[in-house]
Amino acid sequence: MNDAVPEAEGTDPDTVQPPPDDGPAAPAPLNVPRTPTGHPEVDARLERLAHADHLATDGHAEVYEDVHRGLRDALTALDARPGSPGPPSAHEHRS
Repeated sequence: MNDAVPEAEGTDPDTVQPPPDDGPAAPAPLNVPRTPTGHPEVDARLERLAHADHLATDGHAEVYEDVHRGLRDALTALDARPGSPGPPSAHEHRS
């Protein structure tokens, strides 16, 4: 009796087969152009998006959330600057 395991047809026992790829795809740059806006805070956040290029897909959300938070903070800071136009106060008279 032969205890040898039969070989599948068309396979070479000397060829190493790579394991099946069940995990996420390897990181790949998206190559999305980022045009500078002229606002240093906003430009820094947009450049942060490039960090997602080096992460697996499951790591992108953290970068996107950080960028979104930073852009939201930059917009809020614009509204809070002294002398910025805002809604008219109730004490102003309209003509």
